[in-house]
Amino acid sequence: MPSALITGVTGQDGSYLAEYLLQQDYQVYGLQRWNSTNNHIRIDDFIDDVNILNGDLADQSSLDRAVKEAEPDEVYNLAALSFVPESFNQPVNTGNITGLGATRVLEAVRKYKMDAKFYQASTSEIFGNAPDDTQSLDTPFQPRSPYGVSKLYAYWSTVNYREAYDMYTTNGILFNHESPRRGKNFVTRKITRGAARIAEGQQNTLELGNLDAKRDWGHAKDYIKAMHLMLQQDEPGDYIIGTGEHHTVRECAQIAFDEVGLDWNEYVEVNEKFFRPAEVDALRADISETKKKLDWEPEISFEELIREMVQVDLEEIRKDA
Repeated sequence: MPSALITGVTGQDGSYLAEYLLQQDYQVYGLQRWNSTNNHIRIDDFIDDVNILNGDLADQSSLDRAVKEAEPDEVYNLAALSFVPESFNQPVNTGNITGLGATRVLEAVRKYKMDAKFYQASTSEIFGNAPDDTQSLDTPFQPRSPYGVSKLYAYWSTVNYREAYDMYTTNGILFNHESPRRGKNFVTRKITRGAARIAEGQQNTLELGNLDAKRDWGHAKDYIKAMHLMLQQDEPGDYIIGTGEHHTVRECAQIAFDEVGLDWNEYVEVNEKFFRPAEVDALRADISETKKKLDWEPEISFEELIREMVQVDLEEIRKDA
């Protein structure tokens, strides 16, 4: 039975990946930061099948201990401080966890399970305001947030360990991916939950930032399958994961409010406090090489994604009422 260690197992991607690997008959270990309260809500349905290990990306000894205990065949480093706006408020902490944290995981793998295959969760934010209409591995990196800068450090650390130690290390540059398990502070979930709350009479308006920002949005369920496929290849490499389409925040709001039978124009207000200090205007993935190499492409459309999120938010709100 193959085994996998997932950092950030209680997050959106970590929970979907753990669930998927269990279905593939993996022994799954999940790393979580110790907390006196239960933060397992995303993995409650299958937590008994996951071996939970306490650890922290800021603490090398805990990562060493986790790798030694799990002895994994595959390591997926998904943990990070991943909310881009907050990274401007916590730039040093973001660098320590998101950037140096990845290097600590790599170092633990190098020391205690060097033959394990390692996946680093990279992000389209490393491209920043890229000059090209679509972004590929040939696109220059120019991140525009502490989060993006930290992820770029982690990206190059992953490449460096591959080249310096002949380790199987892979970067997945994932463009925006969402789901009903997305954190409530992220813009897509803020929109779908806001539309649901307004439809249920629990909220009157929804304040958003830049409605013209364009992103390549896909479903996390599709993307975790791509992560797994990357580690099944004969040779390690780096991959772009996205849909090849981009949509504006405005379009997201239109679909979400349409799902509850409302006109978004009547409820959405723009508030400049939600604008980033350095905005990224548009991102869209070039997945042509990924399609060829991994035989992968997304199955769930942007509209299906947003409508699913609204329906789940409606169910949760009605249940809590």
